[in-house]
Amino acid sequence: MSLTNIQYDRIFRQYEEKQRQSRLEAQRRRDYIYEHLPRYRELEDETASLSVEQGKKLLAGDETAREILRKSLTRLRNQKKQLLLDAGLPADYLEPVFSCPDCRDTGYIEREKCHCLRQAEISLLYEQSGIEDLLKSNNFSQLSYDYYSGEALALFRHAVETCQSFIEKFNSDYRNLFFYGTVGTGKSFLSGCVAKELMDQGHSVIYFGAASLFNLLSSVSFDARNREERQNTYADLYQCDLLIIDDLGTELTNQFTASQLFSLLNERHLGKKSTLISTNFSLAELRDRYSDRIFSRITSNYEVCRLAGEDIRMYKMTRNH
Repeated sequence: MSLTNIQYDRIFRQYEEKQRQSRLEAQRRRDYIYEHLPRYRELEDETASLSVEQGKKLLAGDETAREILRKSLTRLRNQKKQLLLDAGLPADYLEPVFSCPDCRDTGYIEREKCHCLRQAEISLLYEQSGIEDLLKSNNFSQLSYDYYSGEALALFRHAVETCQSFIEKFNSDYRNLFFYGTVGTGKSFLSGCVAKELMDQGHSVIYFGAASLFNLLSSVSFDARNREERQNTYADLYQCDLLIIDDLGTELTNQFTASQLFSLLNERHLGKKSTLISTNFSLAELRDRYSDRIFSRITSNYEVCRLAGEDIRMYKMTRNH
């Protein structure tokens, strides 16, 4: 799952393009100001001349020059802002415009990867996973209660409210979600809703079907040649802001997958990294299929939501035909 040099080049070409566009926009705005507000340029020239003049005095030993310069620069700065405001422009019109103000479109904040770079890495790694296509239909704009009634409706409403609370408090509260119930009752839909909202906020989200996840872990674990890839795979799974494991139970369950699952859930819990799991199993089936410690980890550290009702996917297919 580690990125190749070619993939990194692709990401940083995008950052270079963002910086280039930012410079072009800054120059366009400055040219506009110089053409329509010539007084602004005069104030800039006055600022430069004053700085040189008072700088010379300061070097010559005139201690009053520093305070004179400070007050004069403040006065000129305020005049320039007022010129912009009088022209109907924001006071920060000539400030740099970045798509990510946090890192100023460099990808790094004090040598640490910015959240936007981390999300770019994750998005690139999983663009083949189908999550982008999934989120076109699995998002809150497509939410409907029309397919539910009675107890199923109450359960679905509760699950939606739980998801919304989870998203709202994601930055402040460490929480995990566990959806279970029969096929086609909205578990994957709600998982997609949560994924899209958090990705839109800039959080790193990894979404895996259980079978694909354990196939990946198996391939990197048993290939001694790919030690670096194995380390990067586990780093991504352990450290992403939200890991979604969809359809738990569809994987081939054996001692390896059970061990990997517990390790994954345990490491993320210790690091207070949120996890969302969905399954078609009942809680009793979950307990019987997996070890007691996995069952205990989920039931004690996850908010459990049961969903019920008819298979919505089958209903839609029947109605469309």
